[in-house]
Amino acid sequence: MESKMPSQRQLRVGEEIRQALAQIFAHGETHIPALDSGSITVSEVRISPDLKNATVYVMPLAGSNKETIMAALKEHTSRVRHLLSRKVLLRHLPKLLFKLDTSYEVASRIHELLESDRVKRDTDDAN
Repeated sequence: MESKMPSQRQLRVGEEIRQALAQIFAHGETHIPALDSGSITVSEVRISPDLKNATVYVMPLAGSNKETIMAALKEHTSRVRHLLSRKVLLRHLPKLLFKLDTSYEVASRIHELLESDRVKRDTDDAN
């Protein structure tokens, strides 16, 4: 199965939503203690081809309180979407689905593996 690359429109809308959400979380505009008390990074927003759904990848600062923040985002999605509608001018604002961004953890694990003695020994043997 081929995965299709996102269109320019999907990329533009995703980036606009990402920036608006980052601003909402940074300025504590939700008035929800679990969301306003910590720093939330919005790393990426992927939009479906029909622009009706948006998957928002987030990570709390230093990965702390992940479960609490994800639960609050799930519970208050409609509030966040309402705030977003004031910042992003679209005819139909996509439905939001929040997911925890694990790419930082994966990158860290790969870095650890590349720095391990076993890999260094293998690369030294190759030279």
